[in-house]
Amino acid sequence: MLRRTVRRCRRAAAALTVLAVLLSGCGRGQTGTDGDSIDVPVDPAIAHVTGGAVRGTVSIFNRYFAGIPYAGPPVGPLRWQPPAPLADWTGFRDATRPGPRCTQDTSADVDPGPTSEDCLTLNVWTPPPSEARKPVMVWFHGGSFLNGSGDIYDSRRLTSRGIVVVTVNYRLGALGFLADPGLGPESGNFGLADQQAALRWVRDNIAAFGGDPDRVTIAGESAGGMAVCDHLVAPGSADLFDAAIIQSGLCHAQYDLPAAERASQEYAAELGCGDARTLLQCMRALPADRLRKPLLYGRFGTERLSGPVTGTAVLPQDPLTAMREGRAARVPVMINTTADEFNLFAALQFLRGRALDAAAYPGLLAEAFGPAAAAVAAQYPPESYGGNVALAYSAAVTAADFACVADRMADALADGPVYASEFGDRAAPAPEPLREAPFPIGAAHSLELRYLFDVGGAPPPDPAQQRLAEEMIDYWARFVSDGSPGAGWPQVGERREWLWLQPGGNRVITDFAQKHKCAFWAGLSR
Repeated sequence: MLRRTVRRCRRAAAALTVLAVLLSGCGRGQTGTDGDSIDVPVDPAIAHVTGGAVRGTVSIFNRYFAGIPYAGPPVGPLRWQPPAPLADWTGFRDATRPGPRCTQDTSADVDPGPTSEDCLTLNVWTPPPSEARKPVMVWFHGGSFLNGSGDIYDSRRLTSRGIVVVTVNYRLGALGFLADPGLGPESGNFGLADQQAALRWVRDNIAAFGGDPDRVTIAGESAGGMAVCDHLVAPGSADLFDAAIIQSGLCHAQYDLPAAERASQEYAAELGCGDARTLLQCMRALPADRLRKPLLYGRFGTERLSGPVTGTAVLPQDPLTAMREGRAARVPVMINTTADEFNLFAALQFLRGRALDAAAYPGLLAEAFGPAAAAVAAQYPPESYGGNVALAYSAAVTAADFACVADRMADALADGPVYASEFGDRAAPAPEPLREAPFPIGAAHSLELRYLFDVGGAPPPDPAQQRLAEEMIDYWARFVSDGSPGAGWPQVGERREWLWLQPGGNRVITDFAQKHKCAFWAGLSR
């Protein structure tokens, strides 16, 4: 409460206009969360934000404001520049449809939605207006920092629990994470800087939607979870949130600045901009479509991703090191994994034509684990997985790059406090193409999202799965509201207690690290 009070007063002291004071939550009729009320809008479809007024959509269950810009368009001379201030608009800006996805590779994409460099928008889902301010969850989408958008995360079920949800678009791939000495302190981290700009927008504007700027939880899955790890240790993110949710976050798979600059130079050369003296001028002259080609930095298993760059002004340390050294924000943290994370990627590799048989197993492990491949093969023989090479390979990468990373974070952040879970519904609904793989998809990466958001694209859940979804939504919403998911979900603590999420009844487990052989992975040199 003291931290929230200090933040509120700092904002009030810095306010330059009466409007800014009102938005910060310190004006008449706009007080905080200690029992006072706020003004209920006359027209619930209208909100006044930085830049002007927006008109969204209203139902008896929720409100939805889509495609709201939180920064200026990063185009032309603003390509590879920090997010710029917004220009004001007149009248009511339409906020009934999401903005375009940020420029990305769409060659294997089933989403027909448009893409654009002018993409720095967010969406706000709220409960019906009331006199009480609501806690806020800001959601960063996944997609390996190469694709995705905030608009696919229909959040109406979460808002039914009395929270406000904000989903964010941010620059991706080369446009979000190019690194070059001429790019200044944000080099390699423009997408992360976009997310910080979105968090500042939430701080300054969420009261206009009935949200409480002093109760903000950042959350994300996959690349979004990795971004949450970055915000926990990034100086520019300090005091912009009060709790954090990390789902399947690849928080160890980050490049440092020298490696990112080398990869960026190679990327630019492939596009005809190989002269270091004119690289930025040449790259800024390219049409955005030329920059859809993925810029790849990190690795997990045999997969690649882009993403924020460490050893920079924006992100001085990699998050796992900073967490271990006690330099992460001291806020409540929820950490979540799925039991069969890499099954998703193994299935996608199979669908792309990659062999996943006994002859291919040594090569898969060599690509994923280098000189440690033989040691991994001894720990994960296919015979232990019914003779299925894909499942053995997936279990190894699941443990190395997801489960045991999550276990190390839970240990490093335990004073936060930390609550941890493993999603274990091995019959979770999965999209049709994945079910063509010659092995069970299980509780694979991203499948838990359908239990929290209405994202579609898979068969409907059965009644037991629907009950699990309701339980998970309750847990997540309580954590956003109170910094704790509530009864039945203990802190990790000395007993290393995790919650196993499954249809038919969740249960506390204490063997998470043993099950995933985390002692083996901790001692392995990769």
